[in-house]
Parts: sequence; C-alpha cells; structure tokens
Amino acid sequence: MTIDTDNQPLIDALAGATNLSKQSLKSALDKGCVWLKTGKKINRIRRIKKPLKIGNEVFIYFNEKILSSIPAQPTLLLDKNSYSIWFKPAGVFSQGSKWGDHCALTRLVEKKLDRPTFLVHRLDRATSGLMILAHSKTMARELSKLFADRLIKKTYLAIVAGDFTHKKISLNTDIDEKHALSHITKLMQNAQKSLLSVHIETGRKHQIRKHLSEINFPIIGDRLYGTAKKNHPEDLQLQAVNLVFNCPIDQQPINITLSSEDQLKL
Repeated sequence: MTIDTDNQPLIDALAGATNLSKQSLKSALDKGCVWLKTGKKINRIRRIKKPLKIGNEVFIYFNEKILSSIPAQPTLLLDKNSYSIWFKPAGVFSQGSKWGDHCALTRLVEKKLDRPTFLVHRLDRATSGLMILAHSKTMARELSKLFADRLIKKTYLAIVAGDFTHKKISLNTDIDEKHALSHITKLMQNAQKSLLSVHIETGRKHQIRKHLSEINFPIIGDRLYGTAKKNHPEDLQLQAVNLVFNCPIDQQPINITLSSEDQLKL
C-alpha cells in the first residue's frame, strides 16, 4: 500500500488497509513480515508507531501458517561480544525471508543477546550444527574475509545408507562451474548405515549433499539430492560439528566442537 497521509503511525496504516486486528499486526511486525519502502530503499520494519510519510510504501507478507511456526531454540557455545558461536538445531533458518524472520537464527540470537546480528555464513535449514554470527559490521567483514580466504576449517558429520565403500576419499566435482573439494572419512558403520566425517575446503551451495549423491551415497533424509520423501521420518543427517580458526580479536586459536551428546549418531 502507498501512504497518502503524513505522520500516520504504521500500525494505524496497516489496520486500515487489512482485516487484521492490531494484536495480530503487532505480532506480525515483531516476526518480521512487514517491509517499508522509502525512495529506493526497502527494509524490514518493526516499530508499530513508526510515523509514515506521504509516498512511503508498506508491504505485509502475512502467512498465518508461517507466522504460527514455533522454532527450536539455539544454544550459545561461545560469546566473544563482537561475535558468537551457536548450535543451530535442524529446522531453524540461518536468516529470514520476506515472510518473516522469527524462525531464523539471526533474529533468535538478536533477541537473546540484545545485540545486532550479522550473518557471515549459512547452514541449510535442514542441517544442524555450529554457526558463527557477528555483532558488528566490522566483525562481519573480518569473519567473512576469513571464510572467503578459507581460513576457517569446517568439519561435518553425515550419515548415509549402506556400507560406504571408501575408507577415505576426496571429491572435487565442480559445483555451479566453481571448484569444490570435500574430504570424506568413514568413521563407523552398522548393518544399515555409515557415519562419515567430511571436511570441506570450499563452501559451495549444498556441496556435501551434491558430492555424496554423485557417488550414489546420498545423505539420509535428503529430499533434494536423495530418495527421502516429504514424510521421511528422519531429519537430514548432516551436521556441522567442528570449527577451527584464529580469533580475529586476539589471533588466539579457536577450536570448537559440538558436544558428543548433541552429535549425530548411528
């Protein structure tokens, strides 16, 4: 909707343009599905009494099913004030979308710590594990550069069906016409499954999922690159379990591993 009255509070403009109650609108604003366009800029807006100007445009992406979702809560593992490391459960998004951000790690952490939060890398929604978040734009740039320069070592666990036929293997098939390299080690197996350790030197989209699928060992629970159906009983069996890097604050080594009780198991 386009605003035609100066200084109209945002909540009043929304109430006049929708059939939603002010209570529902307050919840929608808090959950991040309302956007304000001023000139060429469009930003998520949460302030219910934000005074609007003539010509402003307001967009609301109200989806009751999405907004009623209740996210699993992340666990704080390390707090360096200007950045922090968290255990992201499966089902939690790394970042929000136009439909909201209340199920996104960035917003959940922002509310828990009462600090601004900046994304510097991603895990798929279905993937659980360790994530680093920055709390200043300067730290976001520094951490992003560490990832870009491949100075953060990332190790994952993955569970595949059957007896994985390689004790160790490196996979280097290009992804999206870009170099991608995954080193895979079989840790253990039982009659039905194999547990793998995967170290990736590059961070291409869905890299581990694609590489394992290409050698006919898709990750259990993978609906996109495997055989799992929509109602598959298990989550995607992929988890980021270890991060190793030098702290950008004091250059001291950081080596953080997800606790054994939270790790994937056969």
